[in-house]
Amino acid sequence: MALRWFALGCSFMVAVCISAQEPQRDKYPRVDVAAVWEVDAKWPRKPDDLQWAAMTGVAIDGKDQIYLLTRSSAPVQVYDAEGNFVRVWPRKEGIPHQIRFDRDGHLWITDIGRHVVEQFTPEGKRLRTLGIPDQKGADAKHFDMPTDVAFGPNGDIYVADGYGNARIVQFDKQGTFIRSWGTLGHGPGQFSIPHSIVCDSKGTIYVADRNNVRIQIFDSQGKHLDEWRNVVTPWGLAIGKNDALWVCGSSPMRWSYEDSALGCPPKDQVVMMFAPTGRLMHLATFKKGLNGLERPGELNWVHCIGVDSKGNLYMGDIHGRKAQKFELKQPTK
Repeated sequence: MALRWFALGCSFMVAVCISAQEPQRDKYPRVDVAAVWEVDAKWPRKPDDLQWAAMTGVAIDGKDQIYLLTRSSAPVQVYDAEGNFVRVWPRKEGIPHQIRFDRDGHLWITDIGRHVVEQFTPEGKRLRTLGIPDQKGADAKHFDMPTDVAFGPNGDIYVADGYGNARIVQFDKQGTFIRSWGTLGHGPGQFSIPHSIVCDSKGTIYVADRNNVRIQIFDSQGKHLDEWRNVVTPWGLAIGKNDALWVCGSSPMRWSYEDSALGCPPKDQVVMMFAPTGRLMHLATFKKGLNGLERPGELNWVHCIGVDSKGNLYMGDIHGRKAQKFELKQPTK
C-alpha cells in the first residue's frame, strides 16, 4: 500500500511539473511581428535537360527575371519570379564566379579560370572583355582570379581582384584604367579574399573581405570610410531597395589548422540586411545542409544572394548545387 501511495504521489508531482512548463496559450497575443523568409520548394521549374552545378551567382533585372550562374554545361539560366524557364545561354569557357547587371542593363561575368571580366547582352552576346584571357597578373591590364564586379552611378567599373590578388581595380565606363587599391593583409584598406563587391546609388562601395570577417566601405575614389567587423563572415553582397545592403555567409569564425580559406566549411548559414548607416535591420538564419542530403530551405556553402522588387530572396550555394527562392512573409502588425 505504501508503495502504491508513493507511486501515486510521484505521478502527481510529475503532472504538476509538466503542467507548469506548458505555455498558457491565451496569456499572450499571438501576433507575428517578425518578417521571415520561407522557401518556395517548387521554384524554379527547371527543364529536365538542364543541369545545375555549383551555383555561384544570381542577378535580377527590372522585370524580376532571375539570371542564375552555375558551373554546368548551361552556365547562365534565366527564370521569371514564378519559376518559369525563360532561356539559357550557350556554353562559355572558363570558371564563372559571379554575374551582375550594370546600370545600362548589360550583364557582366567574372571568370576566375580565364582571369577576365566580360560584358554581355541579356541574350548572351559577348560585348567586351576586361583583362587578358588566360593571362594572370597584377597590373592595369591583368587580373588574377577576379571574384566580382560593381558599377558606380557614373558608370565606373569596380573589379574585386580577388583570389590571386588582394585589391580593387577601378575603370571608367569605357574600360580605361583609373586606379587600384589594396594589398594582402588585415589593416584598413587591405584585403584577404575580397570575395564580393557592390556599389550603392550614392557611389559608396562595399567589399566582402571574407577572410578578415568584415565588410569594408570606401568612397568612389577608394578612400577607406569604415569597416563592419565581427558581425558576419561575408560571402555574397547585394544592394536592395533604399540602398539596403544584403549579405549572405556565416557567423564569425576563427581559423582552424586545416583551413586554406576561412569558413570552408562554414559552421552555419546566415543572411543580414543593413541600412546604409550600418544598422542591422534583419537577421535570418538557415540550416546548413549535409552534402548530398540537402532539403528544401537548407543552404550549403551559400555563395550569392539577390533580392527582387517584392523583397523575396534568391540564393545559390556551392555544395548544395542549387538556387532557391525564399518568399518574404511580412509581419502581421
